[in-house]
Amino acid sequence: MRLRLPERVIEFPRRPLVMGIVNVNDDSFSGDGTLDFKKAVALARGQVAAGADVIDMGAESARTNREAVPVAEELRRFRGFLERWDEVWQGVEPRDALQIWPPVLSANTWRPEVVAGVLQAGEVELINDMGALPDDRNARLCAAHGAALLVMHSVGEPKIPHFQQQWADVMGELERFFEEKLALAEAAGLSPEAVILDPGIDFAKQREDNLTVFRELARLRKLGRPVLVPVSRKTVIGEVLGLHDPSARDAGTLACISAGMARGAEIFRVHHVEAAWQAVKTLAAISAGG
Repeated sequence: MRLRLPERVIEFPRRPLVMGIVNVNDDSFSGDGTLDFKKAVALARGQVAAGADVIDMGAESARTNREAVPVAEELRRFRGFLERWDEVWQGVEPRDALQIWPPVLSANTWRPEVVAGVLQAGEVELINDMGALPDDRNARLCAAHGAALLVMHSVGEPKIPHFQQQWADVMGELERFFEEKLALAEAAGLSPEAVILDPGIDFAKQREDNLTVFRELARLRKLGRPVLVPVSRKTVIGEVLGLHDPSARDAGTLACISAGMARGAEIFRVHHVEAAWQAVKTLAAISAGG
C-alpha cells in the first residue's frame, strides 16, 4: 500500500506516522491555539524536532459551539503560516532515519473555497477534510493539484453538533461510508492511492460508538487505504477516565495509540508529539521483535 503525494510516495507497511497538531486559532478545544504566527511556527518546529512526520495546520476549531471562521479570515491565517513553512523544518535534523523528511504539511479545512486557496499557495501536500466529503469538489481540487485527501467520517455539516446520532452498527456504517467516498473521489479524478481514511472519533458518535471503533478498527484494513486515527485528548478518553480537562488526557491518548497500532492504524494525530513518537517507536520495535 502506498500514499501518493504531489512529488513523493510513502510506502506502507512502515512505522506509523505521527501527525502533530498546530492550531492557528483562538478557540482550540485543547487550549493550545494561537493567532501569533511566530508562536505557531515555533510549536510546529518543536513538533518536527520531536519526530513529527506530518504537521496538520488548522485555522479554525472543529468545536461545534463556535461559529465558522469567515473564509477570508481562514485563508489569511493559512497564508500567514504557509509563508513561514520553511522556517518549521530548515535547520532541524530528522530525529531518526524513518522520519518523513521534509515533513508533510497538511491543511485541516473543509470548505472548497479555502481548499482552493490553500492549494494554490503551494507547500500543502495533504488536505485534511473534516467535512465528510459531501460532494466531489475537494476531491477534484486535490486531483488538480496532485495533493492527497484525508476523508473523515461524520454526518451533516461541520460546526454543527450531532450529539444524538445513534448507530446500530457503527463499523458497518464506516465501511459503507468509505466505500462510497472512495468511489466519489476516484470518479472525480483522484487516485485511490492519494486517499487516507479517518473514522472520525467523537464526530457524530457516542461513547460506545467510539470504543467500538477502537476495538474493531482492523475491519477498515480491507479498504486498502491508510487509516488515520485522531486519538489525541478526545472526549471519549475524558469520559472513560473522568477527566474534563483535555490536556490531562495524554496517558489515555497513548493507550489509544497502542490499541490503534495493534489493529493496523498507519497515522496518529496528536498534540503531544514527543510522547506519541516514543510510544510509536517502542511499539514498532516490540512488533518487529527487536
